[in-house]
Amino acid sequence: MERKPEWLKIKIDPRSQKMTNLLREKRLVTVCEEAKCPNRNECFSNKTATFMILGHICTRNCLYCDVTSGRPEANVVDDSDQIIEAIEVMGLNYVVVTSVDRDDLPDGGAFQFVTTIQKVKAKGAQIEVLTPDFQFDYHALKKVVDAKPDVYNHNIEAPRRIFNRVRKIGDYDGSLKFLQQIKGFDPEMTTKSGMIVGMGETKEEVFETLRDLRNVDVDIVTIGQYLRPTKKQIEMVRYVHPDEFEEYRQYGLSLGFKEVYSGPFVRSSYHAAEVRKESKGVVRRFFRVNKKIFFASKGSNIGQILMAPLWGRLLVIGIQREGVRMHDRVIYVLISFVFFAAVEQPTSFL
Repeated sequence: MERKPEWLKIKIDPRSQKMTNLLREKRLVTVCEEAKCPNRNECFSNKTATFMILGHICTRNCLYCDVTSGRPEANVVDDSDQIIEAIEVMGLNYVVVTSVDRDDLPDGGAFQFVTTIQKVKAKGAQIEVLTPDFQFDYHALKKVVDAKPDVYNHNIEAPRRIFNRVRKIGDYDGSLKFLQQIKGFDPEMTTKSGMIVGMGETKEEVFETLRDLRNVDVDIVTIGQYLRPTKKQIEMVRYVHPDEFEEYRQYGLSLGFKEVYSGPFVRSSYHAAEVRKESKGVVRRFFRVNKKIFFASKGSNIGQILMAPLWGRLLVIGIQREGVRMHDRVIYVLISFVFFAAVEQPTSFL
């Protein structure tokens, strides 16, 4: 294997040890440590973490993952109170909660996600969940969706051709339908998915996966470099250059994703709050731009004529940039017509 490139070398921040000690003191399991995430030093230094519930033993054995695989204890420990305590101590306002796969449980552990969502939201914090597929039990999925997390994430992880090689238990099309069903239960739910590259996929296969995810109305995508945790996991085939990650980002945005977070160190929960923030404010941003155009052209027939092409272009950009959900389209069209009418006959509300 080629030597690690410069862009993949990171410095250890000694402040991260304080966060590690805090998490151990609270007896909390984090995916950051279990999966040896390359961002854990940065996240811990900034007093953020992704919490793992349902224990630390996974019933599956994905070949890219370093989480312990085996037979979990039958008794499920409720981690939600410890997470709430950590939120208070760390001063968090946005948390990410994920879990190991628990195929041994009747609903795959969905009940524990529901409990955690309810408690976190009661504290006034936003919550993003990253769940397994619950063995495609849609009753379990509906429980979690009905609990109203702010973002629902389910990772596709790899393109179709290599999916079953790296995820022996799982189904590519099943995961796509799972993501689609989230919107079926709640059309306004923000959905998210992610993949890691460098496991033998081609560039076109990444593009294909992005198209597949967009076709099931996923809003946000993350793409990161696969880094082999130990010799037990599948070998890494290549280091993906940052320019290629940027190419994936631009292609994803052209498809209509609200945000594509793509880079060597990107993981599902990396800068999750920032990604969520970037995907919000659809109407607000469009309103501000249209208001400026209104004041530039009100009371002027010439201004009206000159501004008309820009109105249309803004509408097209808005729809493409924010996705293709009917709800967004209707809002953009209504706002555009309201402002366009205001140019014809200015009203006092502006």
